[in-house]
Amino acid sequence: MKIGARYLDGNRCEFTLWAPLLDQVAVKLVAPTEKLLPMQPGEHGYWQVTAEDVQPGTRYFYDLGEFDRPDPASQFQPEGVHGPTEVVDHQAFSWTDQDWSGIPLDEMVIYELHVGTFTPEGTFEAIASRLGELRELGINAIEIMPVAQFPGSRNWGYDGVYPFAVQDSYGGPDGLKQLINTCHQEGFAVILDVVYNHFGPEGNYTSSFAPFFTETYKTPWGSAINFDDARSEGVRNYFIENALYWFEQFHFDALRLDAIHAIYDLGAKHFLKELADDVAALSKQVGRKFYLIAESDLNDVRVIREPEVGGHGMDAQWSDDFHHCLHTLLTGEQIGYYQDFGTCEQLAKAYKNSFVYDWQYAAERKRYHGSDASDRPGCQFVICTQNHDQVGNRMLGDRLSTLVSFEALKLAAGALLLSPNIPMLFMGEEYGEESPFLYFVSHTDPDLVEAVREGRKREFSAFHLEGEYSDPQSPETFKQSQLKWEQQKEGKHKALRDLYQHLIHLRRTIPALKNLDKQNLEATVQEENKLLFLHRWQDSSKLFCILNFNNETVGFNTDLPNGNWQKILDSADQKWMGSGAALPDSLASKSDSSLKIPAQSFAVYQA
Repeated sequence: MKIGARYLDGNRCEFTLWAPLLDQVAVKLVAPTEKLLPMQPGEHGYWQVTAEDVQPGTRYFYDLGEFDRPDPASQFQPEGVHGPTEVVDHQAFSWTDQDWSGIPLDEMVIYELHVGTFTPEGTFEAIASRLGELRELGINAIEIMPVAQFPGSRNWGYDGVYPFAVQDSYGGPDGLKQLINTCHQEGFAVILDVVYNHFGPEGNYTSSFAPFFTETYKTPWGSAINFDDARSEGVRNYFIENALYWFEQFHFDALRLDAIHAIYDLGAKHFLKELADDVAALSKQVGRKFYLIAESDLNDVRVIREPEVGGHGMDAQWSDDFHHCLHTLLTGEQIGYYQDFGTCEQLAKAYKNSFVYDWQYAAERKRYHGSDASDRPGCQFVICTQNHDQVGNRMLGDRLSTLVSFEALKLAAGALLLSPNIPMLFMGEEYGEESPFLYFVSHTDPDLVEAVREGRKREFSAFHLEGEYSDPQSPETFKQSQLKWEQQKEGKHKALRDLYQHLIHLRRTIPALKNLDKQNLEATVQEENKLLFLHRWQDSSKLFCILNFNNETVGFNTDLPNGNWQKILDSADQKWMGSGAALPDSLASKSDSSLKIPAQSFAVYQA
C-alpha cells in the first residue's frame, strides 16, 4: 500500500494514511489556501482521499480532532519536524541517469560521509563539488549518513522522525536527487543509511496514528518498533514502502540498514526477509540490482544467507570484528568491547573467516557469541578502520590519526585495502583528518537536551574517560567536526592520501586483490613478533603481504609460497615518508636468510 501524499497530475493529489487507532481523520490544507478534506476509511486501518486543486508545494496537516499533526509518511518538512508537510511532485525532476547500470557490490570502494560536516556549506550541492577528488582517489561509492528529517540543522541523522522526508537544511528532496543524478553521471554508486529500528525523540507523532511500537521488546532507544505484534502489518508496510521509495524516487543504488540487531521479529517471515523479497522484485522490474547492507552486532550468518537456506537475504553486512582486531593491535586499547580483541591471530581469522567470534565465549559480553561465516564470500562483508560510530562514540570523537603514529595510519590503510572484503573509508580518513567527529544535536526541547547530555555521559562510563566532554547541543561541537580539506595537500597528509590512492589502484588492477574469494587466501601469524602474513592468489596472479604490528623493527624468518617474489610496495619507503625500507626488493621461496621489517609497516610482493 502506497502511503503519504501522491501527486497525480492536473493539480490532483491522493492522500493515504495508515491510522487504525482513529475513528475519523481529515486532511487540513494550510497553504496556500485553507481547506478541510475528510478522509474515507478503507481496509486494515487505511484512510484515503483524492483532492482537486492541490498543487505541488501545498502544505497540510492531518486533523485528528483534538490536534493537528504532520503526515507520518511526509516527503518534505520545510518548516521542521513540528511544521506542516509539503506535497512533492516526484515526476517534476529531470533525471539524466537513464544509462546508469550501477556498480557490482564486489567492486565497490565505499566512502562514508556526513552531509553537514563533509563541507563548510553542509549541503547536498556542496558534496557534488568534491566528487572529482573522490574519483581521483579511487572511490566509486559514497554512503550518506541518514537524511530523514530531524530537529534543527545539526544531527548525525539517527534522530530522524520522518523516514520519507529529506532534511530541509541539506537541500530537501530536489537537492538530494540532483546529487544522486550527478554521482551517477560521474560514475559513483550512492548508498543511503536508513533507520528502521527507532524514531528520534523530538517530533515523533507516530503513536497518534497507529501502534508503531511494542512493549514486548526494549531497545537502547526505548520501546521497540512493532514488527511482529498486533497491527504490525501496517508498520512493516510503512518501512518496506520507505525502502522502495528511495530506490524508485531517488535512484539510490543501495541501503545500509542501521543496527538490525534492534529490529525484533519472531514471526515466521522476518521483516528483513520480506524486505529483501520486495527489493529483489523491484530490481527485477527495473532491470538493475539494488543492494541491502545490514549493520549487525549479531555475528549471525543467517542475516546474509539466501532465503532458500533460511537466511534473511541481505546482500552484505558490516563486520565490526575486523575493525576491533585492527584497532586494538594499533592502539593497544583494551577498554569496553576492545577487551575481546588484540591478537594477530584474531585479525588473521577475520581475513579468512570474517567473524572472529563464531560461537566463542566473549568476555565483555559475558556469553558465547557469533556463528561460522567462513563459507561466505568476502563481498558480503563491509570492513573499515574507522566509521562514524567508532569515532563519534568516543567521548573526544578522536580519529585514529590522533591516536596512533603516521606509520600506523599507513599500516591501517594496507590492512584494509589488501583485504578480501569491501573496504569503506570514513570521510577524511584518506589524508589523516585530525578534526574530531563528535556527537551533535540541535533539539528545541530544553528537557530533552539535558537528557541527551546525561545519556551521552552514561554511555562513556566504560570508554575513554579522560579529556573534556563536548556539549552535543553546542554549535561549536558541530563546527569542530567539519573536515579541514586543506590538510590533504600538505606533508604527511598528502603522502597518506597518495598511499590510499595507490592501494585502491592495486585492488582494481591485480586479479589476486580484485577477487574477493576468501578460499584463495591464507593468513598466518608470528604472534610473538606481531607479524601477519597474507597470501592471496587468483589463477597466475599471486601476492604475498607482510604486515608488522610491532612497535619495533622485527627480524624474522618465514616460509614463502613458491615463486620469485618482487616487491611492489613498501610503506617504509621514503616515497611514503617512511624511515626507509629494510626488506629486499626480491625474495625467493627457498631462501634461509633472516629478514627485517621496520616498525608498524607493511610490504607487498608479487610473483
